[in-house]
This record gives sequence, C-alpha cells and structure tokens, in this order.
Amino acid sequence: MDQASAYGQVSPAAPLWLNKGDNAWQMIASILVATQSMPGLVILYASIVKKKWAVNSAFMALYAFAAVLICWVLLCFRMAFGDELLPFWGKGAPALGQKYLIAQARIPESTHTHEDGTRETVEPLYPMATLVYFQFTFAAITLILLAGSVLGRMNIKAWMAFVPLWLIFSYTVGAFSLWGGGFLYHWGAIDYSGGYVIHLSSGIAGLTAAYWVGPRLKSDRERFPPNNVLLMLAGAGLLWMGWSGFNGGAPYAANLDASMAMLNTNVCAATSLLVWTSLDAVYFGKPSVIGAVQGMMTGLVCITPGAGLVQSWAAIVMGILSGSIPWVSMMILHKKFAPLQKVDDTLGVFHTHAVAGLLGGLLTGLLAEPELCDLILSVNTRGAFYGGNGGMQFLKQMVAALFVIGWNIVSTTLILLFIRLFIPLRMPEEQLAIGDDAVHGEEAYALWGDGEKYDPSKHGRITETTESPYVNGARGVTINL
Repeated sequence: MDQASAYGQVSPAAPLWLNKGDNAWQMIASILVATQSMPGLVILYASIVKKKWAVNSAFMALYAFAAVLICWVLLCFRMAFGDELLPFWGKGAPALGQKYLIAQARIPESTHTHEDGTRETVEPLYPMATLVYFQFTFAAITLILLAGSVLGRMNIKAWMAFVPLWLIFSYTVGAFSLWGGGFLYHWGAIDYSGGYVIHLSSGIAGLTAAYWVGPRLKSDRERFPPNNVLLMLAGAGLLWMGWSGFNGGAPYAANLDASMAMLNTNVCAATSLLVWTSLDAVYFGKPSVIGAVQGMMTGLVCITPGAGLVQSWAAIVMGILSGSIPWVSMMILHKKFAPLQKVDDTLGVFHTHAVAGLLGGLLTGLLAEPELCDLILSVNTRGAFYGGNGGMQFLKQMVAALFVIGWNIVSTTLILLFIRLFIPLRMPEEQLAIGDDAVHGEEAYALWGDGEKYDPSKHGRITETTESPYVNGARGVTINL
C-alpha cells in the first residue's frame, strides 16, 4: 500500500494537498463565527433594545447576514481576496464555479519574496470553498456590528440598500488592503483577525452612519431600557464562545498559533470584563450586567488584531487596558465631548469597537512577540517593546488605522448621501413613535398574556425605579403586584 492509500487520499474528494484536520477546524471555526451573528447578535440586538424595537433590530441583523452571503459569492470575495485591481482593491468576480471552489485555497496577491529569493504565497491546505465561507462570516458580522449604531430609527429600506453598497465599496477595500495582498499587507501592517478590518471599520462607519441617519426620538434616547436582560446574556454568551473560532481560525490551520490565539482571546475578554465591572462598581456604586457585556466585548475586540502574536501575560495587559480606556471614553468622555453627544450611536459601537479595535491594533504594534510572529507572518516582525525595528511596526499600525478610519468616513458618507437621493434614511415620525408594529406589522411580545391590555386593577401599579447608567440615565418601570 502506498503512502497516499495509507492516509486515505486515493479518493477524488481527498486530494493529496488536502489536510483533513485543517479543513475540519476551518469549517468548525466558520460555524462558530457564523453563530456569533446568527443567532448571537440577532438575539443580543433583539433583547438589548427597547421592546418596541426588538423585531426591527433583530431583522436588520438577519437581513444583513443573508444579503452579505449572496453579494460575497457573486462579487465581493474576489474583491477582497482575488487578483489586484488597485493597490487597495481586488478585481470583483463570482466565486461560484465548481473548478474554482474545489481547488486548493489560495490568496493570489499574498505572494512575498524573501531575502534569499524564495517566494511564498498563502495557500491553506483545504479547498477554496472553505475559505470563501470562512471569510464571509467575517464580512457579515462587520455589517451587523455597524447596525448597532443606527438601531431604533434607520429606514429598513435604506438599510437594505446600504448593506450591499457598503460591503462592495468599504469592507472589501479594508480586507484586500490588510489581508488580501494589498499595500498595507505588503508593507507589513498587522491585523491578525480583524481589529481594523472589522472592528475599527464598523465603529467608524457606524458613527458616521448615525450622524447621517439622525437620532432616535427624544423619548427613546432618554429612556431605552433593554427588554430582556437574561436573553441579552444568552446572545452575549454566543458572541464570546464564537470568538474562539473568530481568532482561532485566523491562521487558516489547526496549528500552534491557533491554540495561542484561542487562549489569549478568552484571557483578554475575562480580564476586560472584570476591570469594566469593577469600574462600574466603584464609580456608580453597583456592578451592571450591561456593563459586564460591554467589557467582555471590548476585551474580545482589543485582542483580535494580535491574538496569536502576543504572549498570554500581554493578553492580560490588553484586557486591563480594554476594560478601562473604552470605559472612560464611553462613560466619561462621551458625556463631556459635545460632538459625540450630538451623534446618536445607539449601542455605543464607536466605543466598544472603534476605540477598542484601535487600542488593540496599537498595542499589537508594541507587544507582538517575534517568535510568535514567525509562526504565521512571512516578514520578520516584532513589537516596539522587543527592540530592533519594532518602533517602525508601531508606526505601520498607526498609518493603517488612519487609512481605515479615513476610508470608512468617506465611503460611508458617500453611500448614504447616494441612498438619500432615493430613500429617506430615517423612518417617518409616525413609525418612530410606534416601532415594530408600524414598520413590520409584528411585535416581539404581547403586553399582558395573549395580547391583553394593561389593567392597573389586575396587573398592579407601575412605579419608577432607578435604572442602570447604560440606559442613558433614564428612569425605568417595575410592577408592584
């Protein structure tokens, strides 16, 4: 029996180049990341918003997931990971052909020439179909995260037009530039798993979109309590657990780097959650469940650009900073900085994703460990704390961040101004006043039992209670039975 037969590689479905372990892990990682969106963020959005916006918020996420997939296979995958059109953009083409999808995965513009003249191209040991779907899950979650900035007032028809346009003209640019062999990739800027491509992009684009769409109703801005905190925790849990695939799948293989990335991801998230919760307890006098979720999120975002490139003690340092710096920006600076107060970023995506993503990218430029970098990067790389050319790496991280920020502000603005020519960006006032029933003809919950109206004699007296600071300083209600 020859070696190929011994390893079960005689079947046409298992060519010699296929590594079954890598392929299995990559598909599992894809499912984990997809689960972060569907149902993770669908549940999180439906429960963290005011009751009247539960259906609309969930539907915005559901629609984006489906729309991105179709656009991805028709055009956008190869704009992000195909042949070069411009130094920051690939040539769009379908990723649907049988020969293309069952061939070995390859990122054509990733070829790097070493000092000894040898050339290296990113060629994972599984089919292109696996890579196409894995990268789709990243594109989808970026749009869904962006949606968090405009929940509770964006015209659903405008959102349906915005998703494919933003994917084409914004997301693919960042993905190609940093991951697909564009100019930032070849210059040596690091974005291990999406701190810039996904989180900085969604945070900046979300804030920009929130500005152009306009604010929620004043009553919604002043009082926006989550309609189901426990369900919110379920969505947050799916998001956290799915992040092991998010960062663990970034090396495109089930290797040493994937293991480091998975451990560091969870260590940083846990540290950040504890720091954020502690700050809440000290500053506000009590810990907040919503605050804990925000701290979890900032930790996951911060570690993403360097998850497999930093030591685990550095992941704790990053968790301490991601649990404190975004906390200060959201809970203190936001309330003192007038321009930020004028923009209604519903879920604070700017703070949890843009601030935390930028922080993580810059910290990666300081803390990237040379031996870990050698496990996955084709160019000799080290953070500034490790001497050598590390200072230059920090500069590259800054320049890459500025490019992502600038491109997202401009592209998001132009896309929304174009849509505004045909569709109002904001819902009409009558829909804003009613919510889901006016927009979709559906509601998340019956108010009392099976559609029964509130009756004080039967259901108790409503009294005011103090709310968490994450409900925009509002007053909530409770029922005294």
